[in-house]
Amino acid sequence: MTTIGEAYRHVVVEHHDDGRIVRILLNRPEYRNAQNRALLVELHDAFLAAEADDTVRVVILGGTGTTFSSGHDMGSPERLTERVPGPDQHPSFQVNGGTRSGAENKMLQEWHHFFQNTLRWRNLRKITIAQVQGTVYAAGLMLMWACDLIVAADDATFADVVGTRLGMCGVEYFAHPWEFGPRKTKELMLTGDSVTVTEAHRLGMVSKVFPASELGDQTLEFARRIAALPTVTALLIKESVNQTMDNMGFYNALNACFSLHQLNHSHWAQIHEDKGTVGKPEDGIASWKDAPKVVPAVKDKVRAQ
Repeated sequence: MTTIGEAYRHVVVEHHDDGRIVRILLNRPEYRNAQNRALLVELHDAFLAAEADDTVRVVILGGTGTTFSSGHDMGSPERLTERVPGPDQHPSFQVNGGTRSGAENKMLQEWHHFFQNTLRWRNLRKITIAQVQGTVYAAGLMLMWACDLIVAADDATFADVVGTRLGMCGVEYFAHPWEFGPRKTKELMLTGDSVTVTEAHRLGMVSKVFPASELGDQTLEFARRIAALPTVTALLIKESVNQTMDNMGFYNALNACFSLHQLNHSHWAQIHEDKGTVGKPEDGIASWKDAPKVVPAVKDKVRAQ
């Protein structure tokens, strides 16, 4: 195995099996791999580098530490610093709408970094496998769902709490009805409850479940089995499924829901004096900082204890 970390601060890239398999690891374990802008830009670069390399057959996306990704970074010191004009501002805030004002700024920045990039990774010209553990919340689901296959640790749970904690109708890449089913999506979004890895496997969202201690090794073995297939066969299988989903309305639905997401932001900005773009406690939304613990969705109780 060859590990590349020097070019990146927030992701680690491993090369396995003479480069046939690349594993990209989100590497902000102190923040449960929350996605700040620097991480997302580095992740995009690492994905495109793996795509361009003709030796690579399979790309694994995982995370260091106990959590694959807890979602968007909502308040780490780095996240706050990288947004403010000055020498430490991330350069991505000076392009793609970053210098515009009003709703145009948020719409263009989120379109590029949260929506289009995730869609680009979904259509990567390699087979991709998400390797997930711990709590996978909100934007963590986006990264996971962009992959062709999902392998999970037996401690994994999945939830989107942006409805109950931010007053939002979902994340920017709204694949929920396709992954959970329509009614389950409504339940999970309206309650903020979670789905266990067992339920995720039953839904067909997760392909394999392994003990957390074996997750990395077992995912690599799974990737080796897929890497043995001719690359053209693997790519056309992926494309056949993705085009079928797009013809069923997947791509158009994602576009429509991204627009609704921006409308939701604009609503909150219009009613808040400080132009805040998400719901607040005074709006009846629990603060994300001290919201109740996420609990599993259970079939015979209104709320799990």
